[in-house]
Amino acid sequence: MATRYWMVSLPVQNSASSLWSRLQESISKRSFDTLLYRFNIPNLRVGTLDSLLSLSDDLVKSNSFIEGVSHKIRRQIEELEKVSGVVSSSLTVDGVPVDSYLTRFVWDEAKYPTMSPLREIVDGIHVQVAKIEDDLKVRVAEYNNVRSQLNAINRKQSGSLAVRDLSNLVKPQDIITSDHLTTLLAVVPKYSQKDWLSSYETLTAYVVPRSSKKLHEDNEYALYTVTLFCRDADNFRTKARERGFQIRDFEYSPETQESRKQELEKLMQDQDTLRSSLLQWCYTSYGEVFSSWMHFCAVRIFAESILRYGLPPSFLSVVLAPSVKSEKKVRSILEELCDSTNSTYWKSEDEGGMGGLGGDADAHPYVSFTINLI
Repeated sequence: MATRYWMVSLPVQNSASSLWSRLQESISKRSFDTLLYRFNIPNLRVGTLDSLLSLSDDLVKSNSFIEGVSHKIRRQIEELEKVSGVVSSSLTVDGVPVDSYLTRFVWDEAKYPTMSPLREIVDGIHVQVAKIEDDLKVRVAEYNNVRSQLNAINRKQSGSLAVRDLSNLVKPQDIITSDHLTTLLAVVPKYSQKDWLSSYETLTAYVVPRSSKKLHEDNEYALYTVTLFCRDADNFRTKARERGFQIRDFEYSPETQESRKQELEKLMQDQDTLRSSLLQWCYTSYGEVFSSWMHFCAVRIFAESILRYGLPPSFLSVVLAPSVKSEKKVRSILEELCDSTNSTYWKSEDEGGMGGLGGDADAHPYVSFTINLI
């Protein structure tokens, strides 16, 4: 599938069908690898010259906005498909692949009545796309919020013993809690384990001998228990810290354990639900934005063609997908099919004259702009 198309209109001198035939023949002979399609635009309402000029000033900016929203949604789809392990499928508009929708474009009269002023159609499209962009921001923020909460929990469970959550490493039988005795959890650097085992009983006066047991070990630290009298706990913490041992605050609670487990399960379920919902919404919304974008492009081609070639409307609009190496050839073909005086005029103006209508950077003797699908 091509991802970059030119949307072009050529002035018609005699008949559109004969111009179309000449264009097809020239492309097939001199640039056979270039895809070429007619882009059918209905007879839209022209309005006044002032309204067309005013509209033309806004068309490039609006096109950039709509194109940007379509790319945002596409990138979001790619990210969600990757995370979900979903096989990437071709994006569609009402079940039609986007490249086919573009190359076989049919104006939706029910949605965009051709008798409506062009400004009304363009503003309506802009409002619709802006609303979809706002919805995207809200939905992505909601999904990312749940992801962030899950990531925070995972970091706590997968970090070093100095910072991670210890609840899934400690069993009820590892903890002694009574009116007089308490069990503390010590995080000991791996290289200091011998020092810990030889010194913990004498750090303070009221430590239960041989009460220390190793519960877990990671790449940096080992986790040990130590049992002592409650009244000696604060003093033991201080002495342990002086020797480079960290006493972690921990209170074993089956209720808290169960609550955290349920919270984790709910967050994982919420993440899956939100991801699936967001992906389906993105599929649908991309189709809506793309359809709106193509109708916008039709209005743009129509308005700029009237401003370029005058009234009554008499132009041939086409879509091409030239390869990079064929671009110069195709430009040459399109230029030859324009009126020669018009062509010469625009060539001379390249050196300091007109410039493209609608804010196009490149000046051609015909209306032309690029559509990037990705």
